[in-house]
Amino acid sequence: MKKNIAIIMGGYSEEAPVSLKSARVVANHLNKEKYTPYLVRIDRDKWVYVDEQNTEYPINRNDFSVVINGQKITFEAVFNAIHGTPGEDGYLQAYFNLIGVPLTGCSMYASALTFNKRDMLSVLKPFGILSAPSYYLNKGENYSTADIVAKVGLPCFVKPNKAGSSLGASKVNEEAALKEAIDKAFAVDDEILIESFLKGTEISIGVIKYRGAIKVLPMTEIVSENDFFDYDAKYNGKSQEITPARISEEMTAKINALAERVYRLLKMEGFSRSEFIIVGDTPYLLEMNTTPGLSEASLLPQQAKVAGISLADLFESEIERVLN
Repeated sequence: MKKNIAIIMGGYSEEAPVSLKSARVVANHLNKEKYTPYLVRIDRDKWVYVDEQNTEYPINRNDFSVVINGQKITFEAVFNAIHGTPGEDGYLQAYFNLIGVPLTGCSMYASALTFNKRDMLSVLKPFGILSAPSYYLNKGENYSTADIVAKVGLPCFVKPNKAGSSLGASKVNEEAALKEAIDKAFAVDDEILIESFLKGTEISIGVIKYRGAIKVLPMTEIVSENDFFDYDAKYNGKSQEITPARISEEMTAKINALAERVYRLLKMEGFSRSEFIIVGDTPYLLEMNTTPGLSEASLLPQQAKVAGISLADLFESEIERVLN
């Protein structure tokens, strides 16, 4: 008997358009002989199942069910394709755990921790996981641009602490530009992270649970046409994404081991994609995404393809993991 799978999409952040693309890719590639996909949009003002004619049916939040033509539909599992809040920061993980519906991806705690860049990097630091020198700032706090520059130097990156897709992020080359960059980041989040600029090779690497085992995917080298790998570079073709990355076998082995160690330390499940900068012979961790993009242009599907894993197999493995 086919299983009903809800694919949640949208969310409350500016990453919603990316999420809609990811969800449709998942729906298109699911094995229709095993699963019946239902696209469910989660917005601040409504949760609705959206059919192929774009007709909307309200979701009952008590048990995450929907009534279609007088018939109540429940779901064996939910596939999470929401980037940003509330799908990548623990809120929906807690909700589905409370109502007893399996959700793909990691736990509530791992989701919330990894979404908060500064907390995640702080947790990993005692284990010897290196990251860029940084300065933390909360909205409303007084700050001195001179103190920030003394701590992290120039150029530096200013970015929201809890946001993805490089939204609100800026590269700052001179102290006079810091305030504008800080204001831009605070427009997205009430906590920001200001990091030293690390000049090196940027790498993105997927680590997933696949058919019961942790699997490290071929890594991608990011070569941005812009000043850094910002939203425009990620989604509007302003970057080269080279998979597998053009790095030595020794460095590949080093980062593979490091990425898997981070995955294990954070007790991750499901899909993850971590970003590193290699400076000389040393990799520095930037962040981890626990609901990485799944559109055809996204990095994790590119890496899975190079690894010989079809999207159908990738998605089925994750659904079966949470069902069993």
